[in-house]
Amino acid sequence: MLATLAEPPPAGRGLVYEPKYDGIRAIVAVEKEAGARFSKAKVTRKTSPGLVTIWSRNGNDKTAQFPEIVRALQGIAARVPHRLVLDGEIVAVDATGRPLGFQQIQGRIHLTAAGDIARAAQAQPAALVLFDLLIDGDVDLRREPLVARRLRLQQRITPRAAEQPFVRLSDIVLDDGRALLARAREEGWEGLIVKDANSIYESGRRSPAWRKMKLLKQQEFVVGGWTEPRQTRQHFGSLLLGYYDDRGALRWAGAVGTGFVQKELDRVAVLLAARATAHSPFADAFKTAEKAHWVKPTLVVEVRFTEWTSDGLLRQPVYLGTREDKAAREIRRESQKLEVRSQKLEVKSQKSEAKQPADSLNAVVARLQALEDARKDGELPLPNGDTVRVTNLAKVFWPDLKITKGDLLRYYVGVSPFLLPVVDDRPMVMKRFPNGVVKQAFYQQRHPESPPPGVRREVLPDDIEPIDEEGPRDRLIGGSLTTLLYMTQLASISQDPWFSRVADPAHQDYCAIDLDPGEGASFGHVLDVARWVKEEMDRLGVPGWPKTSGSRGLHIYIPLPPGTTYESGQLLCHLIASVVSTKHPKVATIERMVKRRPPATVYVDYLQNILGKTLACAYSVRASDYAGVSTPLKWTEVRKGLDPRDYTIRTAPARFRKTGDYWAALRTARPVNLTAVLDRASKSARA
Repeated sequence: MLATLAEPPPAGRGLVYEPKYDGIRAIVAVEKEAGARFSKAKVTRKTSPGLVTIWSRNGNDKTAQFPEIVRALQGIAARVPHRLVLDGEIVAVDATGRPLGFQQIQGRIHLTAAGDIARAAQAQPAALVLFDLLIDGDVDLRREPLVARRLRLQQRITPRAAEQPFVRLSDIVLDDGRALLARAREEGWEGLIVKDANSIYESGRRSPAWRKMKLLKQQEFVVGGWTEPRQTRQHFGSLLLGYYDDRGALRWAGAVGTGFVQKELDRVAVLLAARATAHSPFADAFKTAEKAHWVKPTLVVEVRFTEWTSDGLLRQPVYLGTREDKAAREIRRESQKLEVRSQKLEVKSQKSEAKQPADSLNAVVARLQALEDARKDGELPLPNGDTVRVTNLAKVFWPDLKITKGDLLRYYVGVSPFLLPVVDDRPMVMKRFPNGVVKQAFYQQRHPESPPPGVRREVLPDDIEPIDEEGPRDRLIGGSLTTLLYMTQLASISQDPWFSRVADPAHQDYCAIDLDPGEGASFGHVLDVARWVKEEMDRLGVPGWPKTSGSRGLHIYIPLPPGTTYESGQLLCHLIASVVSTKHPKVATIERMVKRRPPATVYVDYLQNILGKTLACAYSVRASDYAGVSTPLKWTEVRKGLDPRDYTIRTAPARFRKTGDYWAALRTARPVNLTAVLDRASKSARA
């Protein structure tokens, strides 16, 4: 069974995360005694006695080439009750047992002479990492779910101390792979494999139930030249990249030719022409596929890539843009630790960002207050090591309440432990109020500006990006205090994340029903409708979490199983909304057009569940007249007497400190069983 290249999310219910080992895929049979041998088709024939056999993915026998692994497997085979067929990866390891890359193992693949094999095993040891059990005695497990196969693997394979350097089980993490991803960054792994916990084993097939999570690196490089374009490409084909070594020599790092739109080709061509020179600035000699032209090495560009090759060149580089803020002479090849730091927003777990020490956050609040009191702009150091420049802190955003931009920033610093997990890894939409809530605002979907280091931006795939327009396509991605405060500095008052994550944007983690009171409808009507929605959800077996909208309504969120499309989430909400509006037509409606809605009704809006649409998230401030905060509730609080105006930018933090994070339960809840819901709904309709 093989994995697809579809990018998986870094966290998701029902997912299993394990390292992506860069070695030789192996099917392994172990048995106590000589017996039937395993082939791709079936158990077919008797052979000479042997306890262990190893096949490559192509069915080639690799048993003799890895004697150290075979010896360890023989010890294990002597203890198993019957024949096992296992799936794993043979990897080269260093002196500490840490897996290495494919280049370290490839020299052992084709050896046949016993002496050569023995010397290679001594020079470059290998280990077998097992991650699946396919056949257990007479039982074919391939139709069993992955979690069942893994549990049985752990029961059957228990290497002893002497065997552990050569045979081990893969590391796995359930549901949340971000800590493992951080470790992968730190240790320089190729990536992760993300598997559906309920997936069967599909022999010989590349299945979407297994997905590769490739790790990307990113840093600045100096442009030392360019190559002539091919076919219809204008100006240049690729930029020739380098970095300075400790002796001041410009070292060749490779060429980047992808990531350019026509407008950027035009712009960069002008920059190249202004720097043209007759001689190569590189200390290394190298050849290019097309004719090379040289420039003075003063232009710095940002590039994303998968890894460094053994030749010291970039693999799969993608151009991201120029960096006017970087001096060319300062550009060095970044060490792994520096690469981790430059991308820490992509891999940081919820815990590391969301649980900043209170003292660190209090220091940020104090710095903001001091700058506002002094009527000064300034740099704001953050606990994660980043810095955000803040300006105009005394600017009044809510004139009637005398609430300033500084107040808004301080609020978000204080509630960031609650809010950051809510927006983590999600594309954000900004509604900006540069002149306060009483003046005109504008939406900003994309972000072409150059934010400070630590602000995460991503470009969505063409088939996902809902906005069809030219120009830069970068979107801000939530999850860090840096990004949160940068957006607030831009006068984005509310936090509006997608219902899906950037790594899996087509599938919702949850869906939502928005209860929006129309003209003449009171908040008491909203509470009535919310309770009716809860009644229908209980009847159908649908879990739900309520919160105030921060304005005039309520939101009800429903956790969804992994892989749920926006269409399915909307269908579920439509089903609930339709039943409520049918049973209570004088108070609830699903009529989209405002002028057609009955007077004094609450709109039960299920149409927010569309790719790219958003709602203000839990703990978000709203641009309402009372500076409301979208506040998580217990269902027992959804009753007469609840007033959303009790939860404001000034009062809500005290509630959150007292109640804790009510919204955390939504992230860890068992998702709705959509099949069971539809079954109950159909039975109810027939009744």
